[in-house]
This record gives sequence, structure tokens and C-alpha cells, in this order.
Amino acid sequence: MAETSKPLQNAAPSKPSARLLFVKSARYLTPNMIRITLTGDELEGFPENHEGANCKLVFPECQRDPVAFRGYFADGMPKKGTFPVRTYTVRHYRPETQELDIDFVAHGDEGPATRWAQQAKPGDFLMFRGPGPVKVPKFYARYYIVVADMSALPVAAATLEAMPREAKGIAVFEIMSEEDKQHIDLPDGIDVHWIVHSDPHVPSHAALEFIQSRDWPEGPIQTCIAGEHGMVRDFKQFLLKEKQVPVRDTYISGYWKIGLVEDQHQIMKRQEAATS
Repeated sequence: MAETSKPLQNAAPSKPSARLLFVKSARYLTPNMIRITLTGDELEGFPENHEGANCKLVFPECQRDPVAFRGYFADGMPKKGTFPVRTYTVRHYRPETQELDIDFVAHGDEGPATRWAQQAKPGDFLMFRGPGPVKVPKFYARYYIVVADMSALPVAAATLEAMPREAKGIAVFEIMSEEDKQHIDLPDGIDVHWIVHSDPHVPSHAALEFIQSRDWPEGPIQTCIAGEHGMVRDFKQFLLKEKQVPVRDTYISGYWKIGLVEDQHQIMKRQEAATS
């Protein structure tokens, strides 16, 4: 398959700016997924074609004045711990209307991101930093493997939507209920499977076992695999070591870990990277 890429996909800003953005709308896409549409004058100049890139969202917590909140960022990020920061994915950006979509899993805990999203209403605000680079900037494979739990559905969906229309492969999504299935504008040659795993805090091997049960395709193969740390670890073992898929052809990333908050998970990932 000929190599294709979108313009600007590798060109993330070298120093992501902090943008004060306001909620335009908030709605449940599915019973366990909330889409927040953000807007604001500070979206001016936002890079296009960065769907699937990660970003940092800074939540105001008890700060009710957007002008005062903006002031904390006048000289860069405020002191660590001033406001909670979480990592999310750019789902859509519409430059013609300056609207940015971020999808949140409504997992019912008391974390700052979920709490904010479940209560969000027009006029609420947060600080946006980023975006980073797109996770799969070029498509050149004969076959694609895409796997995600609900935390990684946005990056998986954005990757599928950016693929060449003639792409072939498989996508496996773990969701919390049948009603959490989403419409994704994916190529006709992608075989989609939805696996219901009602409690994401219980380890699951269903996605890996499903991929292992299939006939192994001819390469080259590219992957976009993300979600809970244990699932991702097992996929790395299978793909990189057992199947010898080149690292350069894979995006495989743990987005969270059962029992850890994001800050703890990020520390663990850095420690693992340093010893690998």
C-alpha cells in the first residue's frame, strides 16, 4: 500500500500554548461516554489534522472566574498541584467554527476530570495545553490492528478515520455495555468487533485472545493499541516479541492502570521506560 499522510500531522507545536477554552455543549454519546465541545477565541491558530493527538487539560476546580484562572497561566503553568491536570485526546477540531471535541469516559468516580465532565454546562471553562503529535502519522501497511478500551476509543477512532479508504485490518473495542458502541467513519476493509467488559477495573484478556485466535496476516502490519496498562503490556509481549512486529510500526501505549491515578501511572511508565 502506498504511504499516505496528512499535512501537519508530525508538526506539533514545539511549545504548546495554554488556551482558555469554554464549554459550548456537553452531551452523552453513549451511557458511558461524554462529549464536551469547547470553543473560545484562543483556539485561533490551533493546528489542523491533529485528531488523535494527546493534550493536557487543566481543571479549575473551585475557581469560578475565568479571568482569574487565566492569570495563573500568564507566565506558563502554575505551580504543580495548584490545579488538577489530566491527559486526553483531541477527537475533532472544526476550524471553520473554532470548535474542539474531547470525549470523557463517565466512569462514575470522584476524579477531577470525570467530575468536571459530568457536571459541565455551557460557559464552564478549562485550560487546554497542546496538542502533541498524532500517534500514527503515516499509513503504509498491508494490514492494521487497532485495539482500545473506552479510555482509548478517541485515539483509535481518530486513527481509523484518518486511514486510507482502501485500508484493511481489524479493530477490537472493549466497551462497558452494548449501548456504548459508537459510529466510526472507518474504511470498509476494517473488520470491527465490540467486546462488552462491564467492569474495566477487572483485568481483561478478551481483546488479546480474540486477536490471537485469528489467522496472522501478511505484513507489513501497523498497530494502534491503547488502554489499560495490563492489556497493553500483554499486547507488547505478543506483538513485539512473539510476532516480531517492528517497534517503528507500532503505537502501543498504556493510558491508565487499575488502582492508580494518572500521576502515579505516569511515574510508573517513566520508571519502566528507564529500565527497558
